[in-house]
Amino acid sequence: MSTATRDSRRTHSEVGPGPSFLRVLNSEFIKFRTLLSTLILVASTVVVMVGFAALNAWGVGQFSEASKSDPQAAAAFAAQGADLTAGVPTSGIAFAQLIIGSLAVLLMSSEFTTGMARSTFTAVPKRIPAFIAKLLVVTVCAFVVTVVSSLLAYLAATPILDNYGFDIDLGSEHSQRLLLVSGVYVAAVAAIGMSLGTLLRNSAGGIMSLVGLFFVVPIAFQLIPGEFFEEARKYLPDNLFERIVT
Repeated sequence: MSTATRDSRRTHSEVGPGPSFLRVLNSEFIKFRTLLSTLILVASTVVVMVGFAALNAWGVGQFSEASKSDPQAAAAFAAQGADLTAGVPTSGIAFAQLIIGSLAVLLMSSEFTTGMARSTFTAVPKRIPAFIAKLLVVTVCAFVVTVVSSLLAYLAATPILDNYGFDIDLGSEHSQRLLLVSGVYVAAVAAIGMSLGTLLRNSAGGIMSLVGLFFVVPIAFQLIPGEFFEEARKYLPDNLFERIVT
């Protein structure tokens, strides 16, 4: 056996199977929490959720005031009043999903645009553990950020609703289910965003694809007549969320 062959086998045996999954998971979490862009987008999500909840609470109050002098508005408010107040803390989900989804795109696409992917896949020769670890970090953090933002939105909206004689029962089964479903939905959007970033390996392309999927396609399917588009609209992600909440 030649010296080169022995050295090659020795080097191969010394490399080993790579780091454990827990270490890969920890490294992905470190990358997640140390990026400035991540902190900015997470803070933006909280601000958007709290701001829209406060604005929606004010709108519900104004609607109730208008219903006092308008019989039709009063009937409409009586039919929707409970649902309107219950959905106040999660009223900013439509914009929060876009921010979190864009964050998920950037976390994966930036690996390729900055060259970090070479270091990642050198340290973790098998790509599946690295992908699963990043997916877990993204989805769990998306769920936690959404739930925490909804709770802060509840705290911000409660005094506004109190001025109009309304309250939100956060302990009710409906409110808790809405809170849980919202967190799971945003986590699913984050998974889709990360998948787009993995497939396209481009931040702009991934974000635009995400925006098209959640904002442009639903509007286009609604405007285009035909049974096919009407049926296909039922399987779009945003429509699925509305059906689950309903």
